[in-house]
Amino acid sequence: MWKMEPVKLPMLAGFVYALAIVLIGALVTSSLLAFSGTKESSLPLYVYMVNGLALFVGGFVSGKRSGEKGWYYGGLTGLLYFLFMLLVSFLGFDAKMGMTQVYQLLMALACSAMGGIIGVNMSGKK
Repeated sequence: MWKMEPVKLPMLAGFVYALAIVLIGALVTSSLLAFSGTKESSLPLYVYMVNGLALFVGGFVSGKRSGEKGWYYGGLTGLLYFLFMLLVSFLGFDAKMGMTQVYQLLMALACSAMGGIIGVNMSGKK
């Protein structure tokens, strides 16, 4: 008989974790703006911090689940996250493609690949 092996998609797990962190971060940031004296001018800093944390954790989860090639699986998670955010910005805000998006892609790849590298080293799979 054939034995069905579970499909291993570490990037999908990392992407889901990254989206969860972004949603929680958006709630915390909006609450901070609404209920404290925080100025809206500091909002871009919070957005970059939440996205960087989400990318790092997403890469970490994908690297840990894969157990190998953390930079690869983490980088793919960052690419998937970037493409999703790019799609949302095009459809929701009619954003144009420019050098800013290229820099965001490079930072997404770097943050998530670093998380993937650390995740593989924390996985215990040798």
